[in-house]
Amino acid sequence: MKESSNAPAIEVKNLYVSFDGNPALEDINLTVERGDYLGIIGPNGGGKSTLLRSILGLITPDSGQIMVMGHPVQENHHQVGYVPQHALFDRYFPIRVGEVVLMGRLGKRKGRFYSRQDRRIADEALERVGMIHLRQRQIGELSGGERQRVLVARALATEPSVLLLDEPTASVDPGFQVTFYELLAELNENMTIILVSHDISAVSRYVKRLACLNGRLYCSDSVEITPEMVEEMYHCPVDLIAHGIPHRVLPPHEGVVGH
Repeated sequence: MKESSNAPAIEVKNLYVSFDGNPALEDINLTVERGDYLGIIGPNGGGKSTLLRSILGLITPDSGQIMVMGHPVQENHHQVGYVPQHALFDRYFPIRVGEVVLMGRLGKRKGRFYSRQDRRIADEALERVGMIHLRQRQIGELSGGERQRVLVARALATEPSVLLLDEPTASVDPGFQVTFYELLAELNENMTIILVSHDISAVSRYVKRLACLNGRLYCSDSVEITPEMVEEMYHCPVDLIAHGIPHRVLPPHEGVVGH
């Protein structure tokens, strides 16, 4: 495992990414220190998933550099765990929860078979997310929230230093979201977390720092979202208000009447 003790967990410098000539990310500069918990918000198509995939080493940028624990992402991508928005599971495919989590050991196992250590690490990951009692359950029998916990356990089984999550609560019920965010807060005690979400109110309640992404990145050193950040992100005036349920109100702009 490659690691530089003084280096940030993630460092992105002058990153440009485009697809078929269309820019997706422009001049992204981001430093995420160890132990940080960064929330990234932004509109659909703003490049949030592209940024995460770049940090995972799955996308080759047009230019720029990404460092993980002080080393190029190509050398250190194994230190980054990933939880997708949702994973498609055939309800009738015969795979158990424990086997799904063991998949996180594929890149680390030695030989053709999982070792006792692999199975121990997978069980410890299930224990951390409160799912060890469902280890033998078929994955298709779980609720959406339970499946997300299993995906977190699979990511933890890779023994990451950094955990990336892409809209992890988008497909779960509101009651489960609170316990899920509490789980992430516990995990943040031992690892760096980057969370992408549309839920501004929930993200700002749990993360340590916020960033807004819409092709370009606008960072804050706190969880405060300034009107300037939001207007730069959405390219229109936006008021954030709350009376019971936080939501956005867009004043009239460019011929559109907000309500």
